Amino acid sequence: MEIKSTAIPDLFILEPRVFNDDRGFFFESFNTRLFAEATGLEVTFVQDNHSKSRKNVLRGLHYQLKPKAQGKLVRVIHGEVFDVAVDIRKNSKTFGHWVGIFLSAENKKQIWIPPGFAHGFLTLSETAEFLYKTTDYYSPMHERCIRWDDQRLAIGWPLSSSPEVSEKDKQGKSFEESELFE
Repeated sequence: MEIKSTAIPDLFILEPRVFNDDRGFFFESFNTRLFAEATGLEVTFVQDNHSKSRKNVLRGLHYQLKPKAQGKLVRVIHGEVFDVAVDIRKNSKTFGHWVGIFLSAENKKQIWIPPGFAHGFLTLSETAEFLYKTTDYYSPMHERCIRWDDQRLAIGWPLSSSPEVSEKDKQGKSFEESELFE
């Protein structure tokens, strides 16, 4: 597994070493020891989530506040998405910056999104199945949402038309109005 830095130092792209042959493929999707050696982070995952979305569905930008903040390791096992992480840590040098990456079943890339980041994705293929491991449990009391189309953030979503967004996500707040991390 190769772990690469991004424009935001605390976000990492994980690219597995894939073994292909005429039967199919095999790869190690996560290894705690290798992750810790490459990043200096010790993470424990407590919950796995799996979603399926159709083309042009946009989910996000979601996060949970302390003390239930979540780190997430995300990947796609079917289809393709454009995945976005936004730094919402007020004391960070990259506060308000975002990183976007194409995740697909084909490229098998993953992204580590630490606590203190909002997260969302846009489905690009006809359908996409999305997996994510979290470092804390889902807590509706601590869940928050920033509008996907916030003008301050100016995320470069690869849209060809208006996305399909849940009623809950339509109620997301602007970046300026949101409760963020100190």
